Amino acid sequence: MLFISKILFFTSHHGFLTVVFLFIIFGALSVFTKKWGLLIIAFILSIGNVIGGQFLNAWFLNTYGTESTAIITSDAETSSTLNERYIHEYEAIVRKQDGSYVKTFFSTTTAAIYPIENAIRIPQKEKPFPVKFIPGYEKNMVILYNRSDEGKMLLKYEKRKPVEKARIQYEADPGNQEFIHEYQSALQNYLKEYDDPEYRERLNQLENRSF
Repeated sequence: MLFISKILFFTSHHGFLTVVFLFIIFGALSVFTKKWGLLIIAFILSIGNVIGGQFLNAWFLNTYGTESTAIITSDAETSSTLNERYIHEYEAIVRKQDGSYVKTFFSTTTAAIYPIENAIRIPQKEKPFPVKFIPGYEKNMVILYNRSDEGKMLLKYEKRKPVEKARIQYEADPGNQEFIHEYQSALQNYLKEYDDPEYRERLNQLENRSF
C-alpha cells in the first residue's frame, strides 16, 4: 500500500513528468518487443491520469487509509486559472500516528478530496480538518471535506434547500393541500438528520394547523 501511495502521489502531482516516464517506459518496451501498439497504451494512460489521477488517489486513500487531521499553513493564489477561477497552491502539515507532524503540498488541481464530485472544495487555512493517508507516507493525503466543519455546514445548508422551497410555496398559498404536505414532508426529512428547535416548531405548527 505504501508503494502504491507513493506512485499515486507522484502521478497526481506531477502530470507532465508522468507522461514523460510513461512514454519512455512503453517506448523502450516497444523497441525490445517490436510491438509499437504499446505506445497507444502510454497515450491512454497519460490521458487517464490527466482526467482522473487525483480521483483515483482520493478513492485509494479513502478506502485503505488511516484517519488523522491536517492543517493548511499557506494558501497562495497563482496566475493560472481553472474554470475562470485562479488556481491556488497550498502547503500543509499532517498529523502522524505518533502525534508529530509532517509537511506536504498540493494545489487546486492536484488535491485529493473525498467524496469524489465535480467540485473542488478546500478547507480554510489554520483550521484542522480530517484526512486519511497510508502510514509511512503521510504527505499523500485525501481531504475528507464533508467531515470538516465547513463541509458539515455546507451539507446542512444543502439539506435546508428543499425545506425553504416548500416554505415559500406554502406561504404563497397556505390553503393548498399539496403545498402543506410537501412542506411537512420536507421538515420531517430535515429533522431526521438535524435536531433544529426552530424547524421542529415549524413542523408542530403545521401539524396543529392541519387538524
